[in-house]
Amino acid sequence: MPLRLGPAGVPLSCKGRTIVEGMDDITALGLETMEIQTVRTVAPHHFDQYWQAGILSWKTGFEMNLHGPYYAELLGDKRERNRSLSKMEASLQAAKVINARHITYHVGPYGDFKRGAEANEHVANVMAGVVDRCAEIWNNKGEAEDYAAFPWVMENSPTLIGVETSGRQELWGTLEEVLEVCNHVEGTVPVLNLAHIHARGHGRLRTSEDFGELFDLVRETIGGKTFYCHFSGIEHSMGNALHYTQIKKSDLKFEPLAEFLAEDGEWLEITMISDSPLLEHDAMFMMQQCERAKHRLFEKRARDDRRTKLAVAQGIDPAELAAREAEEKAKRLAAEKGESKPKPKAKPKAETKSKAKKDTKATKKGKDEPMDFASEEDDDDLF
Repeated sequence: MPLRLGPAGVPLSCKGRTIVEGMDDITALGLETMEIQTVRTVAPHHFDQYWQAGILSWKTGFEMNLHGPYYAELLGDKRERNRSLSKMEASLQAAKVINARHITYHVGPYGDFKRGAEANEHVANVMAGVVDRCAEIWNNKGEAEDYAAFPWVMENSPTLIGVETSGRQELWGTLEEVLEVCNHVEGTVPVLNLAHIHARGHGRLRTSEDFGELFDLVRETIGGKTFYCHFSGIEHSMGNALHYTQIKKSDLKFEPLAEFLAEDGEWLEITMISDSPLLEHDAMFMMQQCERAKHRLFEKRARDDRRTKLAVAQGIDPAELAAREAEEKAKRLAAEKGESKPKPKAKPKAETKSKAKKDTKATKKGKDEPMDFASEEDDDDLF
């Protein structure tokens, strides 16, 4: 199961703050990919960095990806849509220079469209045009010597257009909507923002089975085994994402996903981008969780193999042997729990006699003379 992990942007720990230096730091951490964030628009003065990053990714096999402008209005009026498309054009040019394997886009609010076929058809038409434009940019090669500085343009396929799931009810981009568009437009791929899916589904991703159902749905709808995902902790309310959080402080846990990947994810090829505020730190945390899940799975399989061999040697069913082991374990834990309770200390006989004398003296004082709880003679005072 190939799994590529990396941050959404230059790592926080990177001192140089350039893309190439960020790639070096990511590689040193054992991560294998990153996603460059263009946020509002693509800055022309960054193209020198983009070209250097493209050369490095081509020579080393480091996977580069790019996130297009966040603020899109593809379902808006003509002016709003053209403004969004102009920003997307600049990001497509940047994706070519940087040798990006995926470029992620948002669609934006529903606008005057209602949810359903009409809105989905409009998005599909826009994305089909974006795919065609991306192919034009990559395939306009001219003479081979003109692209000596961009060898990947001659060798690689064009950037895949990613359509991201959204995390708010007023934005186009439910999982079903994204899958429907990607199923009809060749050259597009769904970008599974798992935090958004979790928030919009009112906390739907809780167990490893939930993640398994999600990936099975995607495979059954569009086919294939390659996935591009974003992961982060998320704070959400009423089916709306509020803001990203670090993974450990969210009700969206990575452990169930790691468990699914270890047990049933052999068929998957995933690029996982950390959207967490901690960026590379949570990417490393995800890598650690995946390794732990693999070790737990190996230990479980080793125990099962050992149990099967013992059952065969004893001539009994492995399930019966497992039940016996579970029963013995329960008894052992109960015994250990009982031994851990502190036993009451036995009082010496002399102390018992002294206490009896004190009780007798207190009785003789009568009702008019209450006991003096502050008396130094009362050594048994619990207060």
